[in-house]
Amino acid sequence: MAGGTWTTQNKVRPGVYINFTVERKQQSALGERGIVSVPLVLGWGAPNTIVSIQAGSDMKSLLGYDLNTPEMLLVKEALKRAKTLLLYRLNTGTKASAVLGGLTATAKFGGERGNAIQITIQQNVDDEQLFDVATYLAGEKVDLQTVEDIAALISNAYVDFSGTGALSATAGISLSGGANGSVTNQQHADYLEAIELHEFNTIALPSNDASLKPVYAAFARRLREEEGRKIQVVLANYPSANHEGVISVKNGVKLADGTAVHAEQAVVWVAAATAGAGISESLTYSVYEDAVDTDIRYTGSQIEQALQNGEFVFSPSRGGAIVEQDINSLTDYGTGKSRSFSKNRVVRVLDGIANDLKSLFETSYIGKIDNNADGRSLFRSEVVKYLEQLQSRNAIQNFDSQADLTVAAGEESDAIVIEVHIQPVDSVEKVYMKVTVK
Repeated sequence: MAGGTWTTQNKVRPGVYINFTVERKQQSALGERGIVSVPLVLGWGAPNTIVSIQAGSDMKSLLGYDLNTPEMLLVKEALKRAKTLLLYRLNTGTKASAVLGGLTATAKFGGERGNAIQITIQQNVDDEQLFDVATYLAGEKVDLQTVEDIAALISNAYVDFSGTGALSATAGISLSGGANGSVTNQQHADYLEAIELHEFNTIALPSNDASLKPVYAAFARRLREEEGRKIQVVLANYPSANHEGVISVKNGVKLADGTAVHAEQAVVWVAAATAGAGISESLTYSVYEDAVDTDIRYTGSQIEQALQNGEFVFSPSRGGAIVEQDINSLTDYGTGKSRSFSKNRVVRVLDGIANDLKSLFETSYIGKIDNNADGRSLFRSEVVKYLEQLQSRNAIQNFDSQADLTVAAGEESDAIVIEVHIQPVDSVEKVYMKVTVK
């Protein structure tokens, strides 16, 4: 049986995990946010694999480029707000290669970036029986080996070596034939199947493909409504989703270096900002970092109409760009959903409660606590502490633990029924001022 201590309730193996403390800390009850996932077509990197990237990750070895290069635009935009980017490379591509005598050098991954790899072979200055074999990426040395022959070469992060025989000196041989290849809808289906196995807050689809948007919207609906996983998907110009799990971005921004980040690219920033926002934080009037304008400007009446349509809009403001209002695509209210469900701050609170209480029950109570008065009282006490913590962080208000929460036995012996009444706190977004002149 597994055991040990725990920091967050994320253990995989069944077992007993015990911490000895003077007083139990409730800080761990709130689930962490900040994880965004994006599927991309790239010129380098492991294909069909979820790669976890943070701000300090070695981008060159993972993706073949430095973070500030144009090819890494969407990765950079994601890391402006997200704590973690779960990146999925959709395309496999064709690997670049080169042959010199009995030596074959093949790029580690398919894609155009492999064409920027060069191999040089020089006789070692200290031992004429040895050769220095260097690997360069875009002119930068990334690997150096001193070996006697081809068979002694070891593959590195960029190139796989193969062949046998003697080495011969060369000033440089470039790999060629690398190509990114194409992507079909099946690759997106494979991505959604893969990412479902991971924990994340949001997904961005950086594409205008009309056939893909309903697929991603349906994915969000299914996870939220059937799997109990409260995530959101961010799409470009898809207000017809009409669902709190889908954010529809209408326009984009212009960056200080002149780069235009259009709506289908700005979804990455929106998804990252949404994932990174605290449970009691709104993105309304939030500044898009390094933006100097919007890519498309709208009149006041056009912005008003867009908001009524459930569209997430950027507006120019003081030489930059801001979020007009932090909303999702929900516009049809009823069936238990009021207008407040269209506000992403409110959704984050509700989603956080759903995710955190589900995690609390699964990790600490299911199969472990008796379904009797004492067991239900223990669980109720945990829920009260959690909701009081939310109230202390201004996520909810007016919570009365005596009147607003009941934990009762269900109809079957192994079931409980929880009923909770909460009032999420929204942000001040409108000021109606009356000035009287005497």
